[in-house]
Amino acid sequence: PNNIPTLFSPMSLRHAFSKLSPALKTSVSGARTFAASAAEGGGRKVAVLGAAGGIGQSLSMLMKMNSMVDEVSLYDIAGTPGVAADISHINTTAIAKGYMGDEQLHDALSGCDLVIIPAGVPRKPGMTRDDLFKINAGIVAGLVKACAKACPNALINMISNPVNSTVPIAAEVLKKEGVYDKKKLLGVTTLDVVRAKTFYAAKAGVQVEKVDVPVIGGHAGITILPLFSQATPSAPLSDEDIDALTIRTQNGGTEVVEAKDGKGSATLSMAYAGAMMGDACLQGLAGKKDIVECSYVESPVVPGIPYFATKVVLGPEGVAEIREIGRMTDYEQSWFEKMQPELKASIDKGVAFVNETM
Repeated sequence: PNNIPTLFSPMSLRHAFSKLSPALKTSVSGARTFAASAAEGGGRKVAVLGAAGGIGQSLSMLMKMNSMVDEVSLYDIAGTPGVAADISHINTTAIAKGYMGDEQLHDALSGCDLVIIPAGVPRKPGMTRDDLFKINAGIVAGLVKACAKACPNALINMISNPVNSTVPIAAEVLKKEGVYDKKKLLGVTTLDVVRAKTFYAAKAGVQVEKVDVPVIGGHAGITILPLFSQATPSAPLSDEDIDALTIRTQNGGTEVVEAKDGKGSATLSMAYAGAMMGDACLQGLAGKKDIVECSYVESPVVPGIPYFATKVVLGPEGVAEIREIGRMTDYEQSWFEKMQPELKASIDKGVAFVNETM
């Protein structure tokens, strides 16, 4: 059709998307275009903490492309002035500013509506998982404490791993600072959903942009449970196919690490997923109705597991509604039972870290 711009058009992405009908925008983006209509609510300041990293650079660029954003605040311990200068040349409305080091963190966060946190270090040779946990837990705790002081009403989207623990860590820090609001703290599990949709569409032979697959639980290994029985459009897949898709979704991160020969991880797809979740939160803040994403939040859905990912409805205050899991197959129920001890242990570890160190 003539109203679809070519990939080689000199128009900016924002301008190109503006030429599409709402239906085509949905078709092109697979959900909601990052270049959403400014009429849906603008003037937002978004901070990316860890903006010089593999996820943070791409995520910062994608948020600059979102027309609901007026300012993208890039923070890291080093390198952010360069990243900010780079993306500031992109011809979209949002201003990009780089902030570096502890002394500039408050300014980076001041006035923010949304804070996205992909900060952390990758695991290095000779480093145990516990070593990695303590380092990243400390980074997250420090950043969230700064959020509590500089932008206590901002939504926080937590990407830093292990998300199963870092969300409880953030909650405990915010509680100690007296500003915790469970509606405003969201663990980003969107990449699990993105993967589940992609893998399911390929196996079922359906258009990926029309697929929906709820993913519940947590954001690591067996705690990731895609509910393919609830996928739409429905497709008659064998038990073997469902098992393979489930395990591939759970091991998606490892698949990328191995494909990169251990020299990198899922940074680009994670940035995309983080931008999708950030966009959903901004649309919720703007009062747009029926904005639904899966997210790892404080939840009453599973007794004894205080944080759990299901579909949530996003609104002007953050999480407006937490949806139930819905009906599961026996196969899904078995994974659901299996994940709970591991998820509970990860939550307890996060809570204990804050109690022991702060």
